[in-house]
Amino acid sequence: MSFTLAIVGRPNVGKSTLFNRLVGKRLALVDDQPGVTRDLREGAARLGDLKFTVIDTAGLEEATDESLQGRMRRLTERAVDMADVCFFVIDARMGITPADEFFAEILRRRAARVILVANKAEGRAGESGVIESYSLGLGEPVRLSAEHGEGLSDLYEVLRPIGDAFNERAAREDVETAPDTDVDLPEDDGSDDSYTPSEIRMPTLARPLQVAVVGRPNAGKSTLINRILGEDRLLTGPEAGITRDAISIPVSWDGVPMRIFDTAGMRKRAKVQEKLEKLSVSDGLRAVRFAEVVVVLLDAAIPFETQDLRIADLAEREGRAVVVAVNKWDLEDDKQDKLRALRAAFEKLLPQLRGAPLVTVSATTGKGLDRLHAAIVQAYRVWNARVSTARLNRWLAAMIAQHPPPAPQGRRIKLRYMTQAKTRPPGFVVMCNQPDKLPEAYVRYLVNGLRTDFDMPGTPIRLTLRGQGDSNPFKGRRSRNAGALKKHLGPRRD
Repeated sequence: MSFTLAIVGRPNVGKSTLFNRLVGKRLALVDDQPGVTRDLREGAARLGDLKFTVIDTAGLEEATDESLQGRMRRLTERAVDMADVCFFVIDARMGITPADEFFAEILRRRAARVILVANKAEGRAGESGVIESYSLGLGEPVRLSAEHGEGLSDLYEVLRPIGDAFNERAAREDVETAPDTDVDLPEDDGSDDSYTPSEIRMPTLARPLQVAVVGRPNAGKSTLINRILGEDRLLTGPEAGITRDAISIPVSWDGVPMRIFDTAGMRKRAKVQEKLEKLSVSDGLRAVRFAEVVVVLLDAAIPFETQDLRIADLAEREGRAVVVAVNKWDLEDDKQDKLRALRAAFEKLLPQLRGAPLVTVSATTGKGLDRLHAAIVQAYRVWNARVSTARLNRWLAAMIAQHPPPAPQGRRIKLRYMTQAKTRPPGFVVMCNQPDKLPEAYVRYLVNGLRTDFDMPGTPIRLTLRGQGDSNPFKGRRSRNAGALKKHLGPRRD
């Protein structure tokens, strides 16, 4: 059993930097601008031999209304209620502010256990702030520098008793729930009755399916994920561009273990000017590269805009399985005509994703989530599809007979052999004699045939042409005795 630790404090005191230091990776976005973090981000932390779960939270604000700051504060308060331990982080260089005193009073009443952390305490600049922090009444502060990694040993000494207490509690629970094995068994009387142990159900050890939800700002990505989770885990609202970090959340959706990534909305590159938005988009692109299935979420009112097409094309070029979901479907009146128009536009604007699932959903009401789940599972299955070499070569012979390759400069291109080299996405290799002269149109003919004949709709297919040398092994090699024989015979006489 490991404990859960929440990092809370005012904006721009170094909470995300400390989070990254504890998890050992740069997962959370860090910038000098206050208020970068908005959602809750969980990570597996390790400090020496201590292992625990750490939660990065948004900066505490004094707002309590329905504004963005008020919703952020409620999420942070929820993390405080969930956590076993809270790190209350202050800026030692700035000293104690009235906001620190206000939030310290809230944590004293609400949190189970609070540890005061004086960040940015390296050098003499933080001395006065550390001394002032005693006035908060939260005990002795732990001095550290999250940016430079100083003071982590002191942090370990404070957390070690907490970790030992949780380990002892876990050991007691294991003893209390262990089955009773000290029982009397009757002696064997020689009868034919035999004991058959009951079937043991092994736990599922499959790696969770990695799913990234991408799209333009305000398409409803966070609302959709909250509906899948069944709780308001992510910050949502009418404002565009609320999500900044790519947040990954584990979930078991209808029995399928998944890890769903909520990403920041991606605008056109020309409109992205601020450094923070560039970092957010970069974080979202990284989530796409690490995902296995990418859900491109569209707004039903303005579907298939230029940016939507770029996002879908990016997922295809990265080799991810793609599912196109049209959100806010509950607001449409003439659904049948709208659906026909969407399918026609999809086939025309995204031919490289021909056959990919197109699903209509409503993140607000939850309608269509069952179809979205089925489409994700099906796309993942196709993404992992493998075809035997024998079937591929029989198929290749039939395709060549139906439509032979061209003969540039009178020399026929011969496709001799085909095999599947990889999956995720499916990749095929064709051996031929003139790979550089085979037209792109013929390659598309083969790829479309693979999609149709082997049931691979929508998934990216990689087809590589590889040259094959002449079958004569002595071509181009001079005989060892050719020079001696020519010298012996002398010049040629006509």
